[in-house]
Amino acid sequence: MPKGLLSIVIGNTPAARGLAVDQLVGAAPRAVVLAASIHCRDTGYPVVQRFVTGPGVSQSVSQSMSRVATGDPVVILRQDLLAIRRTVMPPHVVLALSDELDLLPFLVELWRPRTGASALSDHYVPAPIVAGLDPAAFLAELGCVHRAARLWDGTDHTSPLTPAERAARRVEAAHGVIVPTPPSPTDRRTDGVAALAHHLNPSATLIQIAQQPQTAELPPPLLRPVPDALEEWRARLEPVTVAPARPGTDLGVTSVVWRARRPLHPERLADALPTVMAGVVRGRGHLWLSSRPAAVVTWRSAGPHMELHEADRWLESGDESAWRGASPQRRTLASWFWHDYYGERRNALTFTGADLDRDRLCSALDAALLNDRELSLGWDGWAAFPDPLLGDAPR
Repeated sequence: MPKGLLSIVIGNTPAARGLAVDQLVGAAPRAVVLAASIHCRDTGYPVVQRFVTGPGVSQSVSQSMSRVATGDPVVILRQDLLAIRRTVMPPHVVLALSDELDLLPFLVELWRPRTGASALSDHYVPAPIVAGLDPAAFLAELGCVHRAARLWDGTDHTSPLTPAERAARRVEAAHGVIVPTPPSPTDRRTDGVAALAHHLNPSATLIQIAQQPQTAELPPPLLRPVPDALEEWRARLEPVTVAPARPGTDLGVTSVVWRARRPLHPERLADALPTVMAGVVRGRGHLWLSSRPAAVVTWRSAGPHMELHEADRWLESGDESAWRGASPQRRTLASWFWHDYYGERRNALTFTGADLDRDRLCSALDAALLNDRELSLGWDGWAAFPDPLLGDAPR
């Protein structure tokens, strides 16, 4: 029995999300649209609202999905998709998701096989993720860091995320980004937003279309299955995965990658932050801090807000259990970068922003690395350096 195709649609405004849905339905007129709105509460499971429409969907299926439910969105949407699969064969479903989800971890949970339940992968293959991007709303989000909200990641609430962080993640998750062109030819915001989106996600297909297009303008690859989608989503979530950088400068937007194989001195890194963050719109990557020699420390910045987190542990040569528990992508990266003394430890950061000074940025980070004298102190000596960023490590 042929499998159905599952397209994922997100957007930073209802209109942008609707434009992306319209483009997919215009290109695939027999597609079924399942729109899901997730409303997170302070505690417990979210409230889930769904609406389904499309050829072949029975009235009983439509009515059952029109009820508001409180529960695990993964379970609810899995049941909805399987119900559509039993009614329409083989379906092309456009799953339009609201903005209260941390998309990639949510999709990993949605696709993960469950004991005693039919796996979604037995019935569907994932198509590319398509994001609608309203330029004015996107720029406003990137400047908003004074408030934060917790999203649903498929198993629980995330830590609070700013609108700027959510805006960046939305673009980074997509395979295709639809940017509506403004009605006025003198409005150049769309070109600047398109350039920024291309640097945030160099592998994504960027489509600029009229706000009310007469025909579907999606490239055919956005309507085809994504090979090994689950592994791709997991790889993007690995804390040691380095974000790709688009070469060159587009309308003043530049991306810079910095790498180093020495630990960073936390005090000097803190002192360097004003220089490093000047002009940066988005920063992603991982650090090897001398004060946390066993920890993978992730760097996430969006707009003027930056956070460091201990996200994982570096793999050690004798820890067989940790190696077995690591993903294939993580083991491959560790083997590729392995050093006889340092193991897989390394620094790798990708910055995107306006008119970034590559030499100035990289020099500031290089100056925060341990020098030869500090390096000779060894692991215990490194851990003793004061850490104003994450706090002094417990002794």
